[in-house]
Amino acid sequence: MNILIDMRVSDEGMKKLRAIPGVCVQVVDLPEPEEPRPLPVEMLTDVDALMCSLPPSNLDDMHNLKLIQIVSAGYSQLVKLGLPQRGIRACNALGVFDVPIAEWNIAMMINCLRDLRGMIRNQENRIWDRGIRFQTELRGATVGFWGYGGIARETARIAKSMGLNVHVLTRSGIKSREYTYCVPLTGDPEGILPDKQFTMDQKLEFIGGIDFLVLALPMTDSSRGSIGESELRAMKPTAYLLNPARGAIIQEQALVKALNENWIAGAALDTHYYYPMPPEHPLWAMSNVIMTPHISGSNGSPYFLPRIYDIFIQNIERLQQNKPLLNELTPEQLSGA
Repeated sequence: MNILIDMRVSDEGMKKLRAIPGVCVQVVDLPEPEEPRPLPVEMLTDVDALMCSLPPSNLDDMHNLKLIQIVSAGYSQLVKLGLPQRGIRACNALGVFDVPIAEWNIAMMINCLRDLRGMIRNQENRIWDRGIRFQTELRGATVGFWGYGGIARETARIAKSMGLNVHVLTRSGIKSREYTYCVPLTGDPEGILPDKQFTMDQKLEFIGGIDFLVLALPMTDSSRGSIGESELRAMKPTAYLLNPARGAIIQEQALVKALNENWIAGAALDTHYYYPMPPEHPLWAMSNVIMTPHISGSNGSPYFLPRIYDIFIQNIERLQQNKPLLNELTPEQLSGA
């Protein structure tokens, strides 16, 4: 089996890959691309498996390709490439970022609830303020997850250990995740932790009963703009919105209005409408908003390479043994449905 790596090299990962019987590994000696770019045809023709952030623009030259492993959870770069029609299977990096994004979620809940921004402003201005808003606690609150993938499941595991109630809104119910990558001893693979489950026809009931709304759904045509004025008005005025998913899931002007007019208590945003957010954008100046620059989970983490190579190595072995792959995308997902 011929393998092509078009991403950063992990010495330990390469050692493990090359130890698999029957594989030959080649590495693209170029910086990782920000946009699809062609690779030399002679490098592509005999490749059976490709690991990359973006597939090459001349993917059609890969006549033997059986598997693409991308290194992101999002897979928009694979949509509408006609992979199922060519018999090419594709897997993403679900599970790689569950732990850091879950930790970001918990940190933001605590920071919002205890107004850490306010305490820091007081420190900078030498103000001694022991207000009640700084003295509450998270235990007993209810966190609601819109979507229950790996990030939500790991956040739910931590939240339950801290005494929070967990509610979940899904389109098709909670299922076990046998073939989804999960860091050992994390998450909720069997889907047993939530206290209450809601379906989409119960959306406003779900939103109205929680103290923290965590967006944990993928960005698709159907999820774009899912959070608008009616959803924001359905939240408690004491509730907080956390978005580590994608900025465009929340309608921009509705969010600005909700925060300005105190429909909700505040928001923590790691994903945004612009990259970078322009300095004149009103969200920067809002005292009830925490903004982080899309770093809740990133490939800058020291754990990123070991985990993504672990997925790929397992999938190469599974492909050789004709076993189900981890994180395999369905034809419907690859078509953008």
